[in-house]
Amino acid sequence: MAIFDNLKQAKKLMELRSQQKKLAQLEVTFEEQGIKVIVSGDQKIKFLSINGQEDKRLVEVLNKALKKSQKMVAKQAQDVLGDLLGLK
Repeated sequence: MAIFDNLKQAKKLMELRSQQKKLAQLEVTFEEQGIKVIVSGDQKIKFLSINGQEDKRLVEVLNKALKKSQKMVAKQAQDVLGDLLGLK
């Protein structure tokens, strides 16, 4: 029955990835004090303008910083979870 268990897990994984793609397509737009930013559901900055001037370099740098931060947090969470479950 391990084959059926693996198939169930694969199906759940495909459903999870599908949900992640749907969430990534969501966008939030926020404007304040001459700054406009559009952020996607997967926490990526899609657009940034300051006083009407788009700044693609700043978007790139901010997205790199966010990605680095997310990796750091994921690693810390993995370490804590491993400790809690006695996997270390």
